[in-house]
Amino acid sequence: MVNNDLLVLKNKEILVTGGCGFIGSEIVKQLSLAGANVTIIDNLSSGKEKYIQGLSNVKLITADLLDDHAIESVVKDKEYVINNAALPFIPDSYYLPKKFFDVNVNATISLALAVIKEKKAKRFVHISSSEIYGTARYTPMDENHQTTPQSTYAVSKLAGERVIFTMHKEHNLPAVIIRPFNSFGPNITQPYIIPEIITQIMKGDVVKLGNLNAKRDLTYVSDTARGIILSLAKEGVIGEVINIGSQRSYSIRDLVNLISEIMGKKVSIEVDSARFRPYDVDTLVCNFDRANRLLGWKPEITVRKGLETTIEWVKKNEIKFSAPFEGWPRSYRSNEKD
Repeated sequence: MVNNDLLVLKNKEILVTGGCGFIGSEIVKQLSLAGANVTIIDNLSSGKEKYIQGLSNVKLITADLLDDHAIESVVKDKEYVINNAALPFIPDSYYLPKKFFDVNVNATISLALAVIKEKKAKRFVHISSSEIYGTARYTPMDENHQTTPQSTYAVSKLAGERVIFTMHKEHNLPAVIIRPFNSFGPNITQPYIIPEIITQIMKGDVVKLGNLNAKRDLTYVSDTARGIILSLAKEGVIGEVINIGSQRSYSIRDLVNLISEIMGKKVSIEVDSARFRPYDVDTLVCNFDRANRLLGWKPEITVRKGLETTIEWVKKNEIKFSAPFEGWPRSYRSNEKD
């Protein structure tokens, strides 16, 4: 069912970077259902073409955002741009800081400059991250919460969004910045905590994890994507920074208990010191009042319902991560069965 607010995007020319990835493919799916003409640029380093197969009015350009020529070509005649592409897996950023800044900052600058030069865009939506906040000083966290990023990934995302906001001021880039909190659901392309828990429960009776007390705000991916797309469709949002999150936080321990209950399997939990991050964020809880006021957005899918769907998807797709875990320097990667 198409959200009526999205029908204004019918027949519009929309560019989605990273549109074959986890959140990106859901954005593309919803835009396609709304009747938009969608162009994706994705290097398929983690995204999968099969996630967008069968969608109407969708064209994939396989290219890298670090290729300035490809960027200049793909932005031509685009009225709307969603900059969703990024290197997102935090542990990788510990060992690949330059690569994270190349993709999350320098490629963002190149894309914005190309859009400014083209002079056709009515909206440029840049996807940032709740990780830029660092550990909550108060909850729920609104957009005025201080930013104290606690990973190289988070620093790169903060740098990327500040560049976009500055370009909005300096060059009238019609920018909106979205800060999603933790999203989950099918088509996950990185070994995030929820598929990791599901996979371990499928394999045995013991779940080995790091910081069990860390709390995260969880939003089902379709809700996240809907919020992002509404920032294209709604008026009066240019220049705004908007949180997208559920205001429902779960500790990692609570997540294991809930997922094991849904899966109907009793497990024990062991703390694995190798899995502790060097500078972890303890708590993230979203205040989505601004999203509700400006976009008319609020989450629709419960965490339990979203987990049920995610578990079934993991089982069906035989998602596997390298085992055994041997510490962050050998960060495990998604190895999905085609």
